[in-house]
Amino acid sequence: MTFAARLARSPIPHDAERGADAAARFSFLGAEMRGLVAGAAGCSPYLAGLLGREAEWIGSALQGVPEAALAEALAAPAAAVGAEALGTELRRAKRRVALLVALADLGGVWPLEAVTGALTALADRAVDLALRQLVGDEIRRGKLPGASPQDVEIAGGMVVLAMGKMGAGELNYSSDIDLICLFDDERFAPADLHDARAAFIRATRKLAMLLSDLTSEGYVFRTDLRLRPDASVTPVCISMSAAEAYYEAEGRTWERAAYIKARPCAGDLAAGARFLAALTPFVWRRHLDFAAIEDAHGMRLRIRDHKGLHGPISLPGHNMKLGAGGIREIEFFTQTRQLIAGGRDASLRDRATVGGLRALAAKGWVAPAIAEELTQHYRAHREVEHRLQMVNDAQTHLLPASQEGLARIAHMMGASDLAAWSAELRARLERVEALTGAFFAPSEAAAPPDLAPAARAIVERWRGLPVLRSARAAAIFARVEPEVLRRMARAANPEEALRQFDGFLARLPAGVQLFSLFEANPQLIDLIVDICATAPGLAQYLSRNAGVLDAVLGGDFFAPWPGGARLHKALAAVFDAAPDYEKKLGAARSFVKEWHFRIGVHHLRGLVDAAEAGRQYADLAGAALAALWPEVQAEFARKHGACPGRGAVVLGMGSLGAERLNAASDLDLIVIYDPAGVEASDGPRPLAARPYYARLTQALVTAVSAPMAEGRLYEVDMRLRPSGRQGPVATSLESFRSYQMQEAWTWEHLALTRARVLAGPPDLAAEVEAARLAVLAAKGQSAQVMPDLADMRARIFAAKPPDGAWEAKVGPGRLQDIELLAQSFALRTGDAARRVEPQLRAGLRHRLIGKDEHELLASAYRLLWRLQAAGRLLTDRPLDLAAIGEGGQAFLLREAGVADLAALAHRLEESTGAVQAIVEAALAGEGQR
Repeated sequence: MTFAARLARSPIPHDAERGADAAARFSFLGAEMRGLVAGAAGCSPYLAGLLGREAEWIGSALQGVPEAALAEALAAPAAAVGAEALGTELRRAKRRVALLVALADLGGVWPLEAVTGALTALADRAVDLALRQLVGDEIRRGKLPGASPQDVEIAGGMVVLAMGKMGAGELNYSSDIDLICLFDDERFAPADLHDARAAFIRATRKLAMLLSDLTSEGYVFRTDLRLRPDASVTPVCISMSAAEAYYEAEGRTWERAAYIKARPCAGDLAAGARFLAALTPFVWRRHLDFAAIEDAHGMRLRIRDHKGLHGPISLPGHNMKLGAGGIREIEFFTQTRQLIAGGRDASLRDRATVGGLRALAAKGWVAPAIAEELTQHYRAHREVEHRLQMVNDAQTHLLPASQEGLARIAHMMGASDLAAWSAELRARLERVEALTGAFFAPSEAAAPPDLAPAARAIVERWRGLPVLRSARAAAIFARVEPEVLRRMARAANPEEALRQFDGFLARLPAGVQLFSLFEANPQLIDLIVDICATAPGLAQYLSRNAGVLDAVLGGDFFAPWPGGARLHKALAAVFDAAPDYEKKLGAARSFVKEWHFRIGVHHLRGLVDAAEAGRQYADLAGAALAALWPEVQAEFARKHGACPGRGAVVLGMGSLGAERLNAASDLDLIVIYDPAGVEASDGPRPLAARPYYARLTQALVTAVSAPMAEGRLYEVDMRLRPSGRQGPVATSLESFRSYQMQEAWTWEHLALTRARVLAGPPDLAAEVEAARLAVLAAKGQSAQVMPDLADMRARIFAAKPPDGAWEAKVGPGRLQDIELLAQSFALRTGDAARRVEPQLRAGLRHRLIGKDEHELLASAYRLLWRLQAAGRLLTDRPLDLAAIGEGGQAFLLREAGVADLAALAHRLEESTGAVQAIVEAALAGEGQR
């Protein structure tokens, strides 16, 4: 179908005389097309001039040009000419694109994206042709060091980034183009950098003149280079390393927002893509950046102050871009929300405004109805903007000041009733202002609630805390403080909650991001109050890792547990996106901390019980090690080559192997390798097999336990390896088998009942598991198992007495007693079970204990584990009921299923006494057989 056939719309009201003159030149067209041409000429002096200048060409074009290839087709002649004629050809292409786009737009044939897309495609083509021509001139003159004729295609390593509307594919009808020009300085020797920089600067200046100078042929695009780093002092083209250093040290929020739309459009596109990838941490912060809202609000106010755009909306002279309810409001609304969450969710990083709104709605950051409404307003606003610019090809966004001028714009939009059109436009502007203004404007600080003298004294002390010393943090906190205090007053024990919140604030290193998070999401205050009122240990953890609150807003914080396999896959994807090894280690820490916090909150709020929380902590640790182990090996292999032989597996021991960790657990690990006869690695710095695996294991321990900006991943304990502290940190499979069969003590065989392979080659993992079961089968029948266990138990209790009356783990009749007895059942029966419950069932099946004893042990274990898991969530110190306060006590009572502390003390004493009797009877050989 021809272009003309697709243009169909009622004639636009127009200046009859000028329109008739234009229509007369196109008598070969149908009536509808003649009406469109007449209307365009009658409403727009600019289009009338284009129709006159391009009358012969437009007639043929309307009958045969496919709109999808419009820009490329019209720019094709420019690609075949030299530098002198290039500007002329590009200007001719611009005129023709402008004319066809205007007719397609006015005729209602193209939607917004087709109109802006055609204009952007021409801009891309024009910039690329001009850049390659001009840098090519520098290369041909020998002014670009080391460059060859083949480098012309990539402009010698120079790239132009399209910014703003051009980057987003959203150029308006008479838009200027915002460009940042960079060159890849890594292509040049240090001695050549000065000459290369000078050549690129010359090319950039000529590029701007070629595109924007007004000649008898018109202009191509007005060009703006001021978005580059520190534009007042830097040259028009700078090196990528200089730009990256600037953004890392001095980049501001408005520059982050600008880079949402950035796109390489000309020159060395691959180098441009690498530069933008390197800039990702600057643009897209990993934490939820709600502080960007205040920055964006400040930018809005400064723009309005500079342009004098305050006051009520009045259509005559209103700025459709920068004024209240205008295009920029919708763009700011979209970009700010993208900045808030796009660091954590790459699907939100859409360059286009409409695409960004759609992505935000899909992920719940904007209500779908609001996103759809803003999209419709945005499209309508852009249509008005285009009509304004079509009149005289002016880069204007101001509505006409006269009724006649407004009538012209209304007519160009197909409206015949100016009053109705004006009322609809005003309503749109006011609605956009209402939808976006509330999001940006900071809330007014409400009056604080009445406080008791003691509470008031605590609050007054807050002014001197380090977290509130910055003016910005203090200003934001002043707005959220009344809401914090009001919600704290509703806690079960307000005074205790206030004291714990006081400690939480005192430990915070910084507050702007966190307080902004509270201001934008008041529901988080309830969570903080809940934690402070119930779990001081979790509050202390949170004060050191406030960034984990981001996860609460991620949409799936309260979803069902994903399981270890999905966590492993998710963390592996995080590693794939990290640019280097150090970033991977930091990302692992952030990932684990967020999920660790999630488990704690779910446990605290009763969404999971202690047993489920214990399994989830173990899932998380196992997933972290499984994902991290290949990264550690790959990093180690860069220096020393790949693992010699079959590689190595990581075994989880103790509670990790038994899949039952608490909030404060460290990780007991063993590494077992099989060199398979290979003596050394093959790498830049080869190592013999034994030191290779020893140092690889040390690298793993460092990767897991080294303190970084994000903290430690876990504390690691490797004392359960063969020969303990005296043995090598990594053990060969052959040595492992030999040691376990010939030298290991009974306590090491007991420990082996809980060993579980977490990472490493599946075939080697299967052999290690087979070796484990073989050891249990061979050593479990020894008459020394129970005497050795009795001796070991006595040594443990002598070395570490219980930490108070509420101790759940160490001491006669407590968790460790039950776990040791359960392990003895697994060892003596050769059972593969690792967890306490199935190990106890193995004892029952083999008549090592009776049914009553089994039920009592299982019941006591559940109670003690609940106390242990709850206690470690509440505090990292021995359980002190006075220190954890009433909220913590209530949590313990809920976990134990008793009404008060007296009942808990009675049940604890009764259970531990019964367990102690069963264990000691078993050790004395009095159990069933």
